[in-house]
Amino acid sequence: MSENSFTEEVTARAADSGANASARFQERQARAAGGVVDHERVALLAGKAVKALNDLVLEEQVTYEEYNAFKAWLIKVGEEGEWPLFLDVWLEHSVEEVANQDREGSKGTIEGPYYLEGSPELPWNGTIPMRPDEPGTPFVFKGQVTSTDGAPLPGAKLELWHADNLGFYSQFAPGLPEWNLRGTFVADDEGRYEIHTIRPAPYQIPTEGACGQLIEAAGWHAWRPAHMHFKVHAPEHQLITSQLYFPGDPHNEDDIASAVKPELMLDPQPNPDEEGEITVYDFVLDPAR
Repeated sequence: MSENSFTEEVTARAADSGANASARFQERQARAAGGVVDHERVALLAGKAVKALNDLVLEEQVTYEEYNAFKAWLIKVGEEGEWPLFLDVWLEHSVEEVANQDREGSKGTIEGPYYLEGSPELPWNGTIPMRPDEPGTPFVFKGQVTSTDGAPLPGAKLELWHADNLGFYSQFAPGLPEWNLRGTFVADDEGRYEIHTIRPAPYQIPTEGACGQLIEAAGWHAWRPAHMHFKVHAPEHQLITSQLYFPGDPHNEDDIASAVKPELMLDPQPNPDEEGEITVYDFVLDPAR
């Protein structure tokens, strides 16, 4: 599929995903709330952020016209529910680097705005929930979850979610079954898994709203390369959140979310046993601290 034809499909249906992402994030955050506020830390971070913005204004001689346009744009981001989209695309990759800088096991990357808790639990060699006639290339993803010492992690759980072959995520686009292309797979006694799904498509992040307005004004592109999202966890080990990518995608080198890493590249091969492709990728989890 060409980028032009894909753009036409996405533009017709991407509306409302930003507001949906905001609502989902607020639900999760409400369940996780209750920690003690570290006032010194808040003052430090907020103070540095405000100083950086003021330094930018002075360095670039920002005008009132530009200031007011920026203020109006910030208001629009909030009104359209696109703060999760904005932050996950342009900031989360740096937060993730800080969070995982000391890991010895598998590399992580950003979660993104389209994660949902509670996807259906499936056996180690299961098929992800999908429509009976799900379009796309059949794709088998297999491997093993181990600890950093090489020991298998039986019963490890792999939460998988990804876009369909038009670039849409279930529960964030109309017309898709609730848990389409979302599932939690339980590894076998040797930590192994064999997941049957379809190969996802690259897609543009939603461009109808405030984030799209920024992209257009800056002359940027809105593309993310094709990828599969994972959260992998096992008892007494650290959770890893990751995305895995496909070689040859034109946007592996300039992903708008800056989330691609060489260690996260898959190696799909023709499946000798059935139609489609197959790949092997192992996850290595760090022990809990």
